[in-house]
Amino acid sequence: MEPTLLKPAYLDYLRRHGHAPKTVFVFADAQGITEGEFYRHYASFAAIEREAWVEFGREARAQAAQEPAWQGYGSREKLLAFYYTLLEILKNNRSFVLLTLKRSQQRRLAVVPKVLDQFEADFKDFVEEILHEGRSTGEVASRPFLQDGYGRIFLRQLQFILLFFVRDESAGFERTDAAVEKAVTLSFDLVGRNTFDSALDFGRFLLQRTSVG
Repeated sequence: MEPTLLKPAYLDYLRRHGHAPKTVFVFADAQGITEGEFYRHYASFAAIEREAWVEFGREARAQAAQEPAWQGYGSREKLLAFYYTLLEILKNNRSFVLLTLKRSQQRRLAVVPKVLDQFEADFKDFVEEILHEGRSTGEVASRPFLQDGYGRIFLRQLQFILLFFVRDESAGFERTDAAVEKAVTLSFDLVGRNTFDSALDFGRFLLQRTSVG
């Protein structure tokens, strides 16, 4: 069996049964391969799940970047486009999303399931890229020391949106779409130039006047 077919077969099993196969042997045998052949491609079922999440994120970024208007978007619009594209992908794979996130939370009692580790690492790289663009255009305020923590702000935002989506029971997941808009608006209000930056500028001005005097 081609390794590229193992993941779709596993995801299909999850959707149909609501749980992972009891053993790798049982799953491999159903696919007409040996247990050893499975392990040549994946160390565990969890490895397949992590890879699936990574592909969701990369597919969302690729699809969003193909939009004709993408090159004209600012940082805020790019993040919104990514989230809305990602949500469409997650809606089409909601059974998988619910199974992996809820199961991981039950096991670890943590907000961030291990299955998202690489998915979140890729997201942080993407955010750093669009924030860097935002600083060059003035959309994102340049704040030495403070801006190093922006990645954590947006990572918490991603986690909030995923958990909101898991719990959302509104038609068409309209409440999640609204939550994305509000969360992104808030985050860019925080990292954009605001009263805080005016206060810093005023403080620098006073320090300069004092040093001159």
